[in-house]
Amino acid sequence: MKVSQSLLNELMGKAEDAYPNECCGLLLGGANHIELIQPAANTHPMPQTHFEIDPAALIAAHRAQRADGPQIAGFYHSHPAGPPEPSATDSAMAAHDGKIWAIIGRGQIKFWRDDIGGFKLLSYAVTGG
Repeated sequence: MKVSQSLLNELMGKAEDAYPNECCGLLLGGANHIELIQPAANTHPMPQTHFEIDPAALIAAHRAQRADGPQIAGFYHSHPAGPPEPSATDSAMAAHDGKIWAIIGRGQIKFWRDDIGGFKLLSYAVTGG
């Protein structure tokens, strides 16, 4: 998978800005690359330990995708007090649809593929920008 350094910096910044809550949003691009992020409000009633992407943001992204806009490659969120690995809650809530999940925690970002068998860690190459 490919991702730019500027996008990684943007993800880290979103996590820092949201602290002590979890940040969340959409990853836009393709199956093997992320081009943009689309931040969304975390509408979960317990945002310090859980996330729920604002449904309006999801609907808007799906509409844009159907109109030949950016493709939804996956999702991102942070773990303010934990590692950048899928939690039990993440695993329980995942759709197992092959989307990419970026999880930010402890000063790191890890990318995961949400497959039928569970989350699989993805390796990635950092591109310029």
